[in-house]
Amino acid sequence: MLNLDNLIVEFDKGLRTLFSKAQSMRPYPDANLPEAALSEDEKKLSASLMRINHSGEICAQALYQGQALTARDPVVQQKLQQAAQEETEHLAWTSRRVHELGGHLSVLNPVWYTGSLALGAFAGLLGDKWNLGFLAETEHQVGGHLQEHLARLPQQDEKSRAVVLQMYVDETNHSNMAKQLGGAELPQPVKLAMQASSKVLTHTAYWV
Repeated sequence: MLNLDNLIVEFDKGLRTLFSKAQSMRPYPDANLPEAALSEDEKKLSASLMRINHSGEICAQALYQGQALTARDPVVQQKLQQAAQEETEHLAWTSRRVHELGGHLSVLNPVWYTGSLALGAFAGLLGDKWNLGFLAETEHQVGGHLQEHLARLPQQDEKSRAVVLQMYVDETNHSNMAKQLGGAELPQPVKLAMQASSKVLTHTAYWV
């Protein structure tokens, strides 16, 4: 049930997502891999792709929080919160990797977060089957982006590739979880609109 206490908790989560250093309960996927010798152009490419992934995780965190806030089924709420914890770990992994590569995080992260939180809350208000369907499609599309990044990252950048690969595994599991819980198949126009909005983020976050 949506109440003032829940709103305060979610507001605090938002501040921590945007301005605090994310923590990972699992080992970093690239922890035991050596840093490769990368050219400046290769470092720039890897940092830009990892910045996109970090911004995508900002959005995912906000979506999950918004969806959990308005979800009706306690089981769905619990699963969303569990998945949000894994997205927090993704924030930690991508943030550290961006900085290791000499890059910077997107200055528009507060914009991505606010819009995604509102979208997630709206999806939750439509009912759990559509809420979960939106989640499943979101994670499916994120998985596609991650596969593209694996193809674009320098082959010798094993550290970035290890992070992206583990993220892909997690996002695929989240999508399957949403479907198993009864997520509905979204209409094609909605899927296309989601793809269009994600392109805005990926193209913008690549540079800023």
